[in-house]
Amino acid sequence: MAKVHSKDDLLIVLTTEADLNKAKFLANSLLDLKLVACVSLSKVHSFYMWEGNKEENKEVQLLMKTSINKKYKLQKAINELHSYETPELIGWNAEASDAYSQWLLKSLY
Repeated sequence: MAKVHSKDDLLIVLTTEADLNKAKFLANSLLDLKLVACVSLSKVHSFYMWEGNKEENKEVQLLMKTSINKKYKLQKAINELHSYETPELIGWNAEASDAYSQWLLKSLY
């Protein structure tokens, strides 16, 4: 079995954007800044509470792969570049095969 890279090094971060163009802008900006190695975009139908009201919107979800070392710079960039006043920003540690981990970490530098 392939070696699995430490979950202490890899991070998955999730956010949503209002539409595909805004999601592409954010994804490309974060890639250019080398804050993420990969971003996957998916259309989602979101239900949530905002300022006391139940909301329902079509959005684009960004699933971003990065390293724990980029966490705070990524958070700052998302807050600056995102179209929402309060962007969703959820992250969790991840494990990956050695080959994928090596590629991911190398892509960030």
